[in-house]
Amino acid sequence: MNVRLYVWQRATAALMVPLVAVHIAVIFYATRQGLSAADILSRTRGSIVWGAYYGLFVAAVSIHAAIGVRNVLAEWSPLSERNAGRLALALGLALAALGARAVAAVVL
Repeated sequence: MNVRLYVWQRATAALMVPLVAVHIAVIFYATRQGLSAADILSRTRGSIVWGAYYGLFVAAVSIHAAIGVRNVLAEWSPLSERNAGRLALALGLALAALGARAVAAVVL
């Protein structure tokens, strides 16, 4: 495996640990407070902080998943490393686009 990709995947994993922890804490808080989806959206609308937080989360997950899928495809499929990389890149871009759409829906 490419050392650069190894470092990127480990860095995104390290970044996702606190992001996931905060996300889960927010879920617990919202459910314990009995907040509805409308209540949550009213609190996140127009928030640059939540937009940046979840934007960073989406970027980290997209990069992390694309590298992982590339490695699995390169090792376990008949695809060449180049084609596995292309397919993984397409997946990463699709995840980033879908995630950006979700962040926009929650923040804008």
